[in-house]
Amino acid sequence: MRLVIQVPAWNEAATLPVALSALPRTVEGFDDVRILVVDDGSDDSTSDVAKSSGADRVIRLPFHRGLATAFNAGLAEAVGMGADVVVNTDADNQYDAAAIPALVRPILEGRAAIVVGDRRVHTIPHFSASKIFLQKFGSAVVSYASGVRVADATSGFRAFSREAALRLQVFSRMTYTLETLIQAGELGLPVASVPVATNPVMRESRLIRSNARYVAVSAANILRLTALYRPLKLFLTLGSFFLAAGLAFAGRWFWFWFHSADATTSGKTQSLLVGVACLILAGGSVALGVVADLVSINRRLLEEILLRERKRGN
Repeated sequence: MRLVIQVPAWNEAATLPVALSALPRTVEGFDDVRILVVDDGSDDSTSDVAKSSGADRVIRLPFHRGLATAFNAGLAEAVGMGADVVVNTDADNQYDAAAIPALVRPILEGRAAIVVGDRRVHTIPHFSASKIFLQKFGSAVVSYASGVRVADATSGFRAFSREAALRLQVFSRMTYTLETLIQAGELGLPVASVPVATNPVMRESRLIRSNARYVAVSAANILRLTALYRPLKLFLTLGSFFLAAGLAFAGRWFWFWFHSADATTSGKTQSLLVGVACLILAGGSVALGVVADLVSINRRLLEEILLRERKRGN
């Protein structure tokens, strides 16, 4: 059994030695532990520092493409290295590497294909009350959208079985955390959470520059990913809102029509127009949902073909 610990890194020459030195070289249940660093087109000496700090393999992307792309490249490389389990952690030493044995245990026991490290954000000293609320609220939204219950949806400290690593294909550029959970729900991959500790902050977050921006980007990603992976659910939900609004406005017009001598001169014609428009939008949403669902079925067939090719190549 081989464990590959992958570390996406961008301009992390200052923090990488600390992060890599903390990673375990032996983990119960594995005969071999390898460390992989994915240099996301850094401008500094990240690649050289990774090699001198004990990484078994370093791959460098030709230019900076974002955390999600680096994560995706790392999964593919880890599978190519013969990984039976892949652990993803950050290069800024945010997560306590001592939790890796607990993180991989549900996979070794066959209880999960993906394990998410729960930071228990309410216990992190530097997290403000607003950030804690947003993290918990966001996790609840992702759990609803994906059908997978997770306590810390934005945690990047995760373990993946080989099957999960082969199946996941991230399309986002900013972050992989939300998309992999929504994919897991779509693919029926069991997900577990385990509590993990965090280390003192070594640098400011590059992903969360402001709570407002993070909320806006996360909301847009959730909508886009739900439309990609569960389009029928999204468009039927949207259509139900339009249907309810249409029936309410049209019902208002009919009520005045029955109770007024002349509904057209009672100033309520606008209700009928808005109601009809909402009903048309409801029908359009349902039609779009059906078409998008058919496209989604085709995408799943292509993913199965890609999965078979990946397994054949490995």
